[in-house]
Amino acid sequence: ADLLGARGLAPPILLTERTGHAHELARALVAQSVRSVIAWGGDGTNNEVASELVFPDVALAVIPSGSGNGLARELKIPCDVQRAFEVAFGGTERVIDAGEIEGRLFFNVAGVGLDAEVAHEFAATGLVRRGFRRYIEIAMRRLLSFKAGEYRIVCDGVATENRALVVAVPNGRQYGNGAIIAPAARIDDGKLEVIVIGERSVLRAVAQIPMLFTGRIARVPGITMTAAREVRIESAGRMTYHADGEPCQAGTSIGARIRPRALRVRGPP
Repeated sequence: ADLLGARGLAPPILLTERTGHAHELARALVAQSVRSVIAWGGDGTNNEVASELVFPDVALAVIPSGSGNGLARELKIPCDVQRAFEVAFGGTERVIDAGEIEGRLFFNVAGVGLDAEVAHEFAATGLVRRGFRRYIEIAMRRLLSFKAGEYRIVCDGVATENRALVVAVPNGRQYGNGAIIAPAARIDDGKLEVIVIGERSVLRAVAQIPMLFTGRIARVPGITMTAAREVRIESAGRMTYHADGEPCQAGTSIGARIRPRALRVRGPP
């Protein structure tokens, strides 16, 4: 309120009360023909708000305050609140793509496998313990007992059989906190990336984690990267997947596709 008041503005400030509430608030704002919405939160909040702003002529600005802030980092929005507000009001608008997985939109990363299981446990802890350190703790513990899955992956009609720890479907480059899973991804190129991390020992997987944070994951043996507009992931058993870190349950087949030029966002000049 102080930051807005300093600019002579007094728009409504709406507080979310539960998971899914940001969807409702953003939908109501779109019905009122607002021109822009500022979302103050993490990737989950941004996903809910942005999912309601796609294709109408409404711009999204982001004030990052989550555990990873993957979308904000991809848009190069500062994590400092004052500077993020400057971008929200004085930044440059651009149009980015969205991904869609099982009917749910995502703007950064979706996936199946270890990262989805970690997202599920991370979300289940609620707001008691959050942050990057907590995420790493869960990931390391899960890795010790996680078994690679058997997947049939179809990218634009071309099928491969894979035994993998992770099948990530990024629209942007990173999970958050600088963990770059898809160095070649661009959020406005009309394509998704499909990253398959093949089965490997726990020791080898742990030793290769630093490559995520140096942007060199593409150099790691046993990892494939494919650009595609449509993806289908099939497994013998039911799968857990995530969309921008929010866990979801699915059956034995999961479909994803790109939704080009879906969302107007505000970023630094």
